[in-house]
Amino acid sequence: MRAVGIVLAGGNSNKMKELSIKRAIAAMPVAGSYRSIDFALSNMSNSHIQKVGVFTQYNAKALNEHLNSSKWYDFGRKQGGLFIFNPTITYENGSWYRGTADAMYQNIGFLKKSHEPYVVIASGDGIYKIDYNKVLEYHIEKKADITVVCKTLPTKEEATRFGVIKVDADNRITEFEEKPIVAESNIVSTGIYIIRRRLLIELLETSADEERYDFVKDILIRNKTVKRLYAYEMKEYWSNIATVESYYNTNMDFLKKDVRDYFFKESQIYSKADDLPPAKHNPGSNVRNSLVASGCILNGYVENSVLFKQVYVGNNCTIKNSIILNDVHIGDNTYIENCIVESRDTIRSNTSFVGENGHIKIVVEKNDRFVL
Repeated sequence: MRAVGIVLAGGNSNKMKELSIKRAIAAMPVAGSYRSIDFALSNMSNSHIQKVGVFTQYNAKALNEHLNSSKWYDFGRKQGGLFIFNPTITYENGSWYRGTADAMYQNIGFLKKSHEPYVVIASGDGIYKIDYNKVLEYHIEKKADITVVCKTLPTKEEATRFGVIKVDADNRITEFEEKPIVAESNIVSTGIYIIRRRLLIELLETSADEERYDFVKDILIRNKTVKRLYAYEMKEYWSNIATVESYYNTNMDFLKKDVRDYFFKESQIYSKADDLPPAKHNPGSNVRNSLVASGCILNGYVENSVLFKQVYVGNNCTIKNSIILNDVHIGDNTYIENCIVESRDTIRSNTSFVGENGHIKIVVEKNDRFVL
């Protein structure tokens, strides 16, 4: 593909509550064996993008460890690869990234040294599958300056946490408002953009000169009447996991066969491979409609739940409608329902955690490991 990829993965959201204390949103575990950023990177790999830059900042340690090699995503080895850009103090700059545009501007050498004519920009907190080649074909056909991949949500109320867009009959963007209090449209930006590389460099340099640092507010919205902005509608599955509710619901979606088939049947989602044994179901265990990752040991009852890697479920335990993150040890006779259990926790024996009245309970137990 004639494009270089950029993944914006440095953000944080207080709507993730305790879940973002340990990691960036882009590093959140998804679907048992993956991280959120794997979906954006896999889409780029499957679209034959060979060179990708990932811009990290907040809580980047787990994300950087996950992205320690481009081999997991099969990016170009000799002419391309995966490049991680953390904020760096230099003679010219002493600031952290002050926004998404500033993150790209501080590493503008990555764009200037590239030779591809186009840039695909994606956020690291979206769960979706797309062929960027089709978006690029649309971008060229419309003679667009910037193409924004959009999604129509069921209601306007859901749209208020995204960039809300209005389009004309030709799908040219006429209005673009970032996270409005009241949404006048249910068409939202998915955080995926295509732009010509030289134009992006020009816009970033102009924005930096004017001390404007946000890509959406200071480049897209500011130029919506000056540049030709077009919307490309994504009709298939898309989810943003930047709230506790959306994170929970997205993982629960992977319990549906049609969602799993959509993501995994025709193309692959790549991720860092861990050398772990398959899940072990001991006598007395009972698992129904659940995803159980490698390295798990089960002795209890699990229903409608997602268990990530190396989870231990003790005797006579019951887990329903819950997400258990990596490396959790659950003691005997424990009851968990409508919960998200944080990774590397030890849940004491004979305890109960239930999310009530439709709310998802986040369980964070700071217990040391001991014999249960």
